[in-house]
Amino acid sequence: MINISKLDVMVYRFPLAIPVQTSFGLMQDRPMVLVKLTTDDGIVGWGEIWCNFPNVGAEHRAHLTRDVFAPLVLSKNHATPEAAFDFLTKATWVLGLQTGETGPLAQCIAGIEIALSDIYGKQKAMPLWKLYGGKSGDVPVYASGINPTNPTDIASKALELGYCGLKLKIGFGQKRDCENLAALRHLAGDKICLMADANQAWQLDEALVMSDALAKFDLDWLEEPIATDRPLQEWKSLKKAASMPIAAGENISGEQDFDIVINDNILTVIQPDLAKWGGLSKTIPIAKNIIAAGKRYCPHYLGGGIGLVASAHALAAVGGDGILEVDINPNPLRTNLVGDMLTLVPGMASLGSLPGLGYEPDLATLKKYQVL
Repeated sequence: MINISKLDVMVYRFPLAIPVQTSFGLMQDRPMVLVKLTTDDGIVGWGEIWCNFPNVGAEHRAHLTRDVFAPLVLSKNHATPEAAFDFLTKATWVLGLQTGETGPLAQCIAGIEIALSDIYGKQKAMPLWKLYGGKSGDVPVYASGINPTNPTDIASKALELGYCGLKLKIGFGQKRDCENLAALRHLAGDKICLMADANQAWQLDEALVMSDALAKFDLDWLEEPIATDRPLQEWKSLKKAASMPIAAGENISGEQDFDIVINDNILTVIQPDLAKWGGLSKTIPIAKNIIAAGKRYCPHYLGGGIGLVASAHALAAVGGDGILEVDINPNPLRTNLVGDMLTLVPGMASLGSLPGLGYEPDLATLKKYQVL
């Protein structure tokens, strides 16, 4: 049983010298919400709650975790992280409907589940990738978060570090997007994966034009070209017209919605974000279904170190030909916690054999970034 006696939540913000640009706005800093759970017998588990947007989102989710979820977590023991996930989801379902906060509540539950999974792995004395059925703790990594301003600068650094692929932020006009992708393809050559992320920037007519314009860059995938909630027929039209694989999944939640995109012949690459919904215990079965359907599971993740490690464990657990997303922009909330995971083997994340997540955060190195 997992018997939690204490829940702590902390918020950190790392100010960015160069803001991260997306099609829907700028990120002026990198936020992180950490969850620390302690069991009756002193085992500590760490989780991370997705909190990138809006700008006040990190503090909001921390307060939700303290005020709404801490009493629930402490009220009941659970045999598995999945049982706890189901309990917390059911206990706050009506609250989510009443407040319109289903997203933030699900993100809090996901972060708590990651911490519970960390404890579960420690109780079983196994790394999570192995506990959930993986054969190797090494996964390939690609560089994400490449800005549209001078993208070759940071892309060159990523290639020097051995990253297997590059993903560019697009949605800033056809001319600029194509010039940037041309520069990256020239830099990377034809042996490095190149992806483009539109962050839901386009309406269908523009997405059709852009998919044609981007065909010459031999993209491994085009990510979220239209909004996740657009009618299925629009996604089918785009799939039919596009020469490159279509990817999405970070803004999908729930087994039923994932079942739909797994069984439909639209997405070639499916990208659940386990810090937004599901944690490990819900994401890993979905990832296995993705692979079984002949599609590619590539976890989405852009945040601090704990969520990144959890994403790596999920990918290592299921295998397949997926690659791990790693934000290439400077962020001590990631590198100070798990930097060695990404540098032991060039181009790979190496999780090792320590139980649970395998990392105990040194929060002293982050003290100056703590805001709550």
